[in-house]
Formats: sequence, structure tokens, C-alpha cells
Amino acid sequence: MGETLLPKKLALPVFCSDPLSSNAYATEEILLGLSLGGLALFHVAPWIALAVVVLLTVVVLSYRQTCHAYPNGGGAYAVSRENLGVNASLTAASALLVDYVLTVAVSVAAGVANIVSAFPALAPYSVALCLGLVALLALMNLRGVKESGSVFAVPTYGFIAVIGVVIVWGLVRALLGDTPQAESAHFGIASHHQTTGLLAVALILRAFSQGCTALTGVEAVSNGVPNFRKPKSRNAADTLAIMGAVTIAIFAGITWLALAAHVRIADSVSALTGAPPGYEQKTVITQVAAAVSGSGSWLFYLVAGFTAAILVLAANTAYNGFPILASILGEDGFLPKQFSRRGDRLVFSNGVVILAVLAGGLIWIFNASTTRLIQLYIIGVFVSFTLSQAGMVKHWTTALRTTPPGTRPARHALHRARAINAAGTVLTALVLVVVLITKFTHGAWIVVIAMPLVFLMMKGIHRHYSRVAVELSAGDGSLALPSRIHAVVLVSKLHAPTLQALAFARATRPFDLTAVTVSTSATDTTALEEEWARRDIPVPLKVLDSPYRDITGPVLDYVGRIRRKSPRDVVCVFIPEYVVGHWWEHLLHNQSALRLKARLLFRSGVMVTSVPWQLGSAEAAFARRTDEAALTSRHQAASTITARRPRMPAG
Repeated sequence: MGETLLPKKLALPVFCSDPLSSNAYATEEILLGLSLGGLALFHVAPWIALAVVVLLTVVVLSYRQTCHAYPNGGGAYAVSRENLGVNASLTAASALLVDYVLTVAVSVAAGVANIVSAFPALAPYSVALCLGLVALLALMNLRGVKESGSVFAVPTYGFIAVIGVVIVWGLVRALLGDTPQAESAHFGIASHHQTTGLLAVALILRAFSQGCTALTGVEAVSNGVPNFRKPKSRNAADTLAIMGAVTIAIFAGITWLALAAHVRIADSVSALTGAPPGYEQKTVITQVAAAVSGSGSWLFYLVAGFTAAILVLAANTAYNGFPILASILGEDGFLPKQFSRRGDRLVFSNGVVILAVLAGGLIWIFNASTTRLIQLYIIGVFVSFTLSQAGMVKHWTTALRTTPPGTRPARHALHRARAINAAGTVLTALVLVVVLITKFTHGAWIVVIAMPLVFLMMKGIHRHYSRVAVELSAGDGSLALPSRIHAVVLVSKLHAPTLQALAFARATRPFDLTAVTVSTSATDTTALEEEWARRDIPVPLKVLDSPYRDITGPVLDYVGRIRRKSPRDVVCVFIPEYVVGHWWEHLLHNQSALRLKARLLFRSGVMVTSVPWQLGSAEAAFARRTDEAALTSRHQAASTITARRPRMPAG
């Protein structure tokens, strides 16, 4: 585990690729929201961007404090559970779980959209590309956090570098009087709504809510504090600060360049007046890159490539956050316990797989449309933001009560921390209301329904585990021994597996032992009885009639009669079973045994014992796996020796 901990240079791409990549569409979402009022509202875009920057700064400062206060991770869930109660924590958890799924879907869809901007011929294959990338990300994360961080570092730092070059180049050109012009600068935008009064305010608020996508993924660092190298809290807080500074710089630079270059973008090409027939809209970030360096330049393709890469890899933030949160919920009994178990690569594999399946389903349902998917986005983010900040206010208030009045420096630091979190609570709550109102009718109602359903599911799982714990409790006394054990061996034919089952049943020395066969063919039953008598088997054979050729029913009735006659006794049913070596052979054998076992498991006072008989294919498969395991073990041993061998000086 110690070898999997991340330094800051790898933690940044692992946990911060989502907020960094949101720069690829945050400015675009603001302009799309304002485009509903035509070009008249574009002059407020800088003020909306400034509001987003202020909000991002407050949230980053707030979550830096969470990293120090809760070094064991859990983020909004852990903070809410300790300070606001179970229901608040489950609300935060349901919001985060839904948002992580949406993060994967939106990031991958947006990444593919940028690929399609550079290569329009791939447009018909968008859904297939998205699903393939979701599966690829899942496989990479199943390899381990540190390995995936090393792979993701190149696209993340490459994106920062090429966007930095674009911003600096564009700024230099503007200072020299050669301001870049976008290919869409001479287009107009048809207004769908009036740009005065309350309607204009509504459009501005909607554009602001869409621009708040720049804040997605900020909480992932506080969820993943345990994955950082020591000192964990400080390294996590420093990584969060670096991410905030870089995100703000890129977001401000892209927004300024988009407005200076007169980028035009609308919900549909038909809204662009003056656009030539067959014109395909490019994303804002690729339009900015084309305006600065030319649409066919190497920088343009680098921007398109690295933007697509980081957008796809931004889903990695969710692939780290979702499994960790699910593991904590699993340990607390609010999700299945399997989520709390690590795989052989020390990864919470079940969480990774479930996340990939859910995100792939969303992409398929919404046809990989970023515009449609993004309407579902960020509601969960701001629910968790608000609950987390409110919980931190309670945390600092409790700390102030227990801090002696004479320690002025400590109390001053606590007051400052509480003020930051209080400001964060108010701002994120207001934004949550705005987002909910402006996005509700555009698809956000789906999230509003999904979050309570996840909440109720977690409560139901916890009730189940609590009820099972009570039922399984041993109590103060010991369990009474059964009075007698009645053994029943199921017989279909008198062959080697049957003889083995009879021998094993006799070895257990039950009170009585009976062999039972179900008569579905008079000829076969007569032959079995004759063979039984000829071999002089010292176990009585009971023949059960089955007029409808059903095997399961007569056996259940027979076992039930024994239980009714002797309620304090136990019936042990021995079932001979074939063990096969290939998956397809399972379809040819043991189906009757499986059905019977499934029914017997629900009968109280009945034990089921499988007596395996290995067929030749099973023995061959076992030998093959043994040889492979031995070979793998030798390879691992050789690799370990090579890795530990000290380097010898040259010469």
C-alpha cells in the first residue's frame, strides 16, 4: 500500500484532471447560455466568468480546510456524517455518487466531441467511441492508481502546456495590435428570447449555472487524502491550491480570448446567421486555437488532441472518487460490503466496474450528446458542496467551544476558518438554487429523482445489514445440538459418483441413511432396483413416484415429511455432482442438482452436501492452471530478484 501512495506531481493528474479539463467547455457553456438572447448578452460574459472564478476560489479554500480536518478522506460524506447526522451524510453521498457517474459520461462525451471537431468524419461513431473509451479507462484503473496516474500525467501536463502557449500567444498578438479573429467572428446569432427585464436575468443566471461546471471535481482531492504521500493532508491541500490556480488562469485566459476573437457559438447551426451551408460548429477551445495559430497548424491539432485526451481522462477523477466513496459506504453498511474490498491490484475493483457500466448506460441513452448530458450535471456537485461547507461550519464551531478563551492565535485561526466555510455555504447554496431552477426543465429533474432513489436504496441496504446482524447474533447461550441426523443420498444411476456419495454419507455415521431415486421411467427404475439388489448395497433404496416426471417436487415432499415427523432432527441431503473443466460443459450437466439445491436452501433444518466427482476435463484444467501458476510464480520471483539487484559501477 505504501508503494501506491501518490506524490503531488502524480496526484494532480489523478485527482484534478476533471476541474482542469472543465476549462474545455466551461466558457463554451457560458456563451451557449447567453446565445439564446443573441449577441446582445455577450457583454456580460466577463462578469459571469468573474463570478465563477470567485466561487471557485472560495470552494478551493474551503476544501483545503477539509483536507486538514479530515485526513482519512470521505469528503462531504465524512464531514456531513460527523457534524450533520446520517441523513445529511447520505444525501451528500447520493449526490456525489450520481455526480461521479455523470462526470464520466460528460467528460468522455465532451472529449469525443473535440475529436469530432478536428475529424468530422468520425461523427457517426461518437457513441461507439465513447463506450470504448469508458471501457479503456476502467481497464487502466483496474491496473492500479499509481500506474494510471503515470499514464494520465502526460495528457494533463500536455494540456496545461499547449493551452498556456495559446493564451500567451494570443495575449502577445493582442498587445501588438494583431488581435486574433475566430472563423465564426462575422456570424450573427438569432435571438430566441428577449434580452430585457426578467427574461434577460433568467438567461444570465442560466449561463452562470452552466459556467459553474468549472467547479466539478474539486471535492475529489478531499475524498482521496489517504492516497497521498506523507504528510497527507498538507500534500492534498497543496495539490488543491495548485489545481485552483491553474484552473482559474486557464479559464480566464480562454474566456478572454474567446471574447476578443469574437467566437460565435449557438445551440444549433441554424441559429448562426450568415453561416455557409453545411457549416459544422467547432468547440470554443478549438476555435480559439484556430484563431491564434491557424486551423491547420500544429498547435491547433495539439490543442484538439490534448483537449480530447484530458477530457476523456478527466473521468479518471470519478474513477478514483467513486470507488473510494463506495468503499467507505460499504464499510458503514450503506452499500454492499463487496465495495469495501480491494482487488489484487489494491484497487476497489467493484466500484470501478459499476461506475463504468452506469456511465456507459447514460452515454448510450443520451446518444453521447454533451449538450443533453451537461444539463444533468453539477446539481449533485453543489448539493455536496453545500452540505460539506455547512458541516465544516459546525466542525469549527465545536472546536471553538472546546478551545480555551486565552489561546488567541488558535481561536483567531478557528474564526477565520469558520468564516471561509460559512461564505462557501452561502455561495454554494445560492448557486444550487440557481442551478436547480434554471436546469430543472432541461433534464435536471432526472437527477432530482435519482438522488432520492439512491438515498432510499442506501437506507434499505443499511436496514438489511442491521436486521441480519441481529438475526446472526450468537446471544448468551449456545445452539442446541440436533437430536438426530437423517441422511438422504440422491441417486439417478448406479455409477461411480453415486457409490462415492454413498460411501461418504456412511462415513458421517448418521442416525439413518436412505438412498432416494425419483421414478420418471418405469424401465430405468426397474433396472436400477435390480442392479442395487445384485450389488447388495447396504443402504435401502427408496423410490419416489413422479407422474409428471418432475424430480424436484417429490424430493422436497419426502424431505418435508421427515421434518414434520421429527421437527428437532436435521435432514442432510447428499447430492453427487460432476466437476467439469469447460464453461460449456456446465450447460450439459448438474442442472437438476442446481435447481434442487436452490429449493432446499430455503428449508429450515435441512443441510445440503455436494459430493464432487472430477471428470477428465476438470483434472486437465486443474493441471493446466497449476502449471500456469507455477510459471507465473517463477517469473515474479525472477522480476523481484532483478529489481532488487544493486547496480554495479561501470567498468
